[in-house]
Amino acid sequence: MRADCNHPGAAYKKEEFFPERQAQMSEKTTHFGNREVAEDEKAGLVHGVFSSVASRYDLMNDVMSVGIHRLWKDAMMDWLAPRGGQRLLDVAGGTGDIAFRFLRRAPSASAVVLDLTEDMLAEGRKRAEAEAMSDRLDWSVGDAMALPFENASFDRYTISFGIRNVTRPEDALTEAYRVLKPGGRIMVLEFSQLPNQGLQWAYDQYSYNVIPAMGQAIAGDRDSYQYLVESIRKFPDQGRFADMIRAAGFDQVKYRNLSMGIAALHSGWKL
Repeated sequence: MRADCNHPGAAYKKEEFFPERQAQMSEKTTHFGNREVAEDEKAGLVHGVFSSVASRYDLMNDVMSVGIHRLWKDAMMDWLAPRGGQRLLDVAGGTGDIAFRFLRRAPSASAVVLDLTEDMLAEGRKRAEAEAMSDRLDWSVGDAMALPFENASFDRYTISFGIRNVTRPEDALTEAYRVLKPGGRIMVLEFSQLPNQGLQWAYDQYSYNVIPAMGQAIAGDRDSYQYLVESIRKFPDQGRFADMIRAAGFDQVKYRNLSMGIAALHSGWKL
């Protein structure tokens, strides 16, 4: 798959699927929330979840986190420290939150937002920021495990609350390393685990009992938000995920807990 990311406002590019690759994937399994599914089924299931919630995705983020996700994303930008002339790839970028923040802080930078779900990108392109930044911002439909970009194409790679939905996160990290230039940086914002068992128990009660009910009331979709809660619990904790980033080739890997570990920021460099 190729995407023309040099032309502002480029049309979406559909991913091409190759039968021989699908055959190689068909025997392995992975988790979809608490369910065990074939690896080659997960992308379609995730696509269904985010197509279903796309129109209410930003609103639900505000309601579920009481707006705190905005502070987490600002903290991400503080640590990332965008600079003019940099080119960002924001994977699983959905409605553009991270790319918009990046471009506001670095007016001469550029960004590409990539997401598996076209409906999410369509919501992002409706936002006022998208029109104001259209000369520096492109949108592409694609898979984090097989990025449609040349080697060493980007200065910065971000993925925010998306890598836990990838079928094989290690493949996404390897692809991140490939498309980053030498000296490039990866930053991942993802839900994580609280170090205190009592706090984790209380957070679990909120997550399992309140968030799906919110999803039903606000987005008319309980099942999708049940999956999102379950996917958080299946994701590796801070230390194990940092090891995965190192295994992909990154150096100087560090993480910072946010809100006592409800979320965490991970940073690594391609040196």
